[in-house]
Parts: sequence; C-alpha cells; structure tokens
Amino acid sequence: MLKDGMINIGLGILLSLSVISVNANEGKSYNTHQAVDSFIGEMANEHDFSVEELESWFDSAQKKQVILDAIARPAEKTLTWEKYRKIFVTSARIKKGVKFWKENQEILERAEKEFGVPAQIIVAIIGVETFYGKHRGKFRVIDALSTLAFDYPPRSKFFRRELKEFLLLSREQKQNPLDLMGSYAGAMGYGQFIPSSYRAYAIDYDKDEFADIWDNTEDAIGSVANYFKRHGWKPGEQVAVRSRVADSFDESLLNKSLKPSATVGELKQKGFTPVKAVNDNGSATIMRLEGQWGAEFWLGLHNFYVITRYNHSRLYAMAVWQLSNEIAQARKSS
Repeated sequence: MLKDGMINIGLGILLSLSVISVNANEGKSYNTHQAVDSFIGEMANEHDFSVEELESWFDSAQKKQVILDAIARPAEKTLTWEKYRKIFVTSARIKKGVKFWKENQEILERAEKEFGVPAQIIVAIIGVETFYGKHRGKFRVIDALSTLAFDYPPRSKFFRRELKEFLLLSREQKQNPLDLMGSYAGAMGYGQFIPSSYRAYAIDYDKDEFADIWDNTEDAIGSVANYFKRHGWKPGEQVAVRSRVADSFDESLLNKSLKPSATVGELKQKGFTPVKAVNDNGSATIMRLEGQWGAEFWLGLHNFYVITRYNHSRLYAMAVWQLSNEIAQARKSS
C-alpha cells in the first residue's frame, strides 16, 4: 500500500525481504537531477522557499538503491497470512505491548475516552509499526522521499507530493529537513506517519505547542487515536468475525475489496455464515487468508476497513487486530 494515509515500515521486514542491488548512481546528489530543478522552482514560487536553501538541501540528498529495492518487494504482497502473522503477533511484541500500556495507561485511557478508539488498538498500531518506538526508521527522510520522487516512476507523482509535504512540515515544525529520520518510504515517528498524514492528523496532545510524534509518546498516542476517529472508527463495534462456508459459497466475493460492499445478510445468502452474532444489516467484506492450518474465512466489518486506512492491506489490519486482542488478554492476566 502506498496511498494517502500511513505506510508501515514493518520493523525493517520489507527491507530484509528485498534483494539489495548495486547501482552506479547510488549516493549521487539530487542537486544535479533534472527533475529537481522544476521541483525547486515550484517550491520557491508556490510556497516561498529560498532557492538557495532548497539547492543546499538537495545537494545533500542522496539516491538510495536499497530503498528502490525494498519498495519493489512489499511484504504484504509476498507473504501468506501464516508467515505475516508470525512476524507481528509474537510473544515479545505482546509482552512489550503490555509494558507500553502500563507505562502510558493514563494517556491511553484519556485518548480512548476522547476519541472512542480502544487503547488496545492504539497500542497494537504502535507495536506493529515501530515495536513501541524502538524501530522508527534508519533513513534520512529527505533521501527516502527524493529517491522515490525522482527515481521511482510508478509512484513518482505520489512521492513528489509527499516530498513537498515534508518540506512544508519541516518548516511548520521548525525542524531541519536534513536531520529527520524515518522509514524507507518516508514515514516517521512512533506511529509512522507519512508527511501528508503528519500535517493532517498529528496533534499536540500534551499542549506544549509542538505536535511531536517523533519522540513524544503522548502526542503519538493522541495522533493515532485522532487518525482513527477521523477515518470513521465506530466505538464499541466489532472488527472482524470468523466465517463458516457452505459447500456452494460464492468464491467471486473473496478478497474482492477492502471496503465493505455487502451486508452480512447478503453474505450469508452467498454461503458465508459468521461464527458469532453479527447484525445482518451491517456492512462487511469477505476474505480468505492462508493460515497455519489452511484457509481461513473472515468477515471484515466497518472497523476492519478503518484499520486498512492506516495501511491498505488486509494482512496488516488482521495483524493489528489480533495483536491488540492478545495484548489486552495478556494485560488482564498480568
């Protein structure tokens, strides 16, 4: 997934799966790149940036072939649910999640009350994205976004916009763009917000006049909760429900769309019966995931879809949801 919203760095999993190649232009300054001239002119004319300052930044920005290799082989497209789950729903991540929850209990309770997003979901998001802040990215954001904006044609338009958002963000937050670190795709902080999401959804939750999700857990927690509320999280509603399938179930409906496009009642008529009570009038999508014991069939409900707004992957959303349940259970037992 590389759309508006969030990009998951997966604790470096995507990088470890990529084939690292050598390129003659590796490390080459972007100040000599033809497309950068027009970009500099655009930023100067439309947003009143100094040409000299922009030239200085892009003289420092470097192409990173490892980033191009990584983005070409995303884990969400190469792993089965069985393998993906084993990466993210682990005893270490559950244990650390309980610790993070206890250390930030007051903030999480406040965020849940104010935004209607369960603390366990907020904790799980931060756990999947950065292992609770331990892995926030090892690339300079300006290198990552410049590489993808100017040397990755399939998504150059998107990443050029994100590079623009990044420079605007740096100016707004009074940060040196050469100092900020993030993922291979330019996502930053505890919750891995790309620049456009940072500007749109990050909040100053501790009221110190600085929305800091790079190093401030309170702002990070509030910002994740705000993101989910703004994307339509419905408090108290279910996320996903396991489904039984009839012998004559309609295979054409499986993994068709992340967005719920049918009612639960309609899916029942097509051969999919939830194992728990679900409102027949509620919207849902049906998916098949290849788990440890074979095919698993799930109804993804509205809140499942909301999780996919953070990362547009059903594997990601399922990992977040199941990790959140494991953390909540472990916390009760601790």
